[in-house]
Amino acid sequence: MTEVSKLKQPIVRHSASTGAGSPDVWGIYEPGTGSIQYICADPATKKAALIDVVWNFDPSSFATSTESIDQVLDLVRDNGLVVDRVLDTHPHADHVMASTLLKARTGAPNAIGEKVRDIAKLWRDIYNTPDAFDPDADFDDLFADGDSFALGDLTVRVMLSPGHTLGSITYVCGNAAFVHDTFMQPDSGTARADFPGGSATDLWESLQAILALPDDTRLFVGHDYGATGRDAPEWEATVADHKAHNIHVSDGTEKAAYIKTRMDRDATLSLPQRMLAALQINLRAGQLPVAEGDGAAYLKIPVDKF
Repeated sequence: MTEVSKLKQPIVRHSASTGAGSPDVWGIYEPGTGSIQYICADPATKKAALIDVVWNFDPSSFATSTESIDQVLDLVRDNGLVVDRVLDTHPHADHVMASTLLKARTGAPNAIGEKVRDIAKLWRDIYNTPDAFDPDADFDDLFADGDSFALGDLTVRVMLSPGHTLGSITYVCGNAAFVHDTFMQPDSGTARADFPGGSATDLWESLQAILALPDDTRLFVGHDYGATGRDAPEWEATVADHKAHNIHVSDGTEKAAYIKTRMDRDATLSLPQRMLAALQINLRAGQLPVAEGDGAAYLKIPVDKF
């Protein structure tokens, strides 16, 4: 029997707290989109944040399901955790966010970065829906660069990390940083920066700010698709690992060379399969548009704009 690739399996790994001020982190790999979802928890109080959880969406049928949400909440229960926050790092282009569903199931407030307002404005124009998307109504908190909040006895700090989108944010909790679509694993480099509002120059600056964190900081990335010679998902590496081995931004890389590499690479990439559906859901915090008279919700897809 042929072995199923680990890139097609929903893998879970625990990265244990390293001591005082350090969170427990669970990474949950979602094989349909190559996304990594996270649980970040205070070992002392068991208060937990859920970060970038996926609401499963079939791009062929547009059917939704909750396997990933259920898996994450089962892990929460099995480890005796209490969900205190539902967090997203940006409006994702490659998967549908579970923010509103998780808020309903846990009672925890949901949050994203404040510049989602600007992203919403940009995409209202693309979708020609001037009255769509109200982040202030759909999220409980819109974080600015430098904001912080408590997670049990731990403190989480927000860093603005634009480039992949104009409003992406990183959550830094002790020696863990959830860096979303900035870094990939060292053997894969960095994330793309060619979506509307994206910028390779901004991404370079964001990467350098993250690399300025202490060398032992655990960086948890948003996606992994394997790499040459590696047929299993990975999502954790330290700042020191990236400085030494990241194929795009290791020590000695010059800004101009990085930007050229990133832009040349992005010019070869297709749009993510779910993007045009996902963004109009994610800019509603993971809610479908209001159902029409037949009880069904409908999405609007622009033609010939990309």
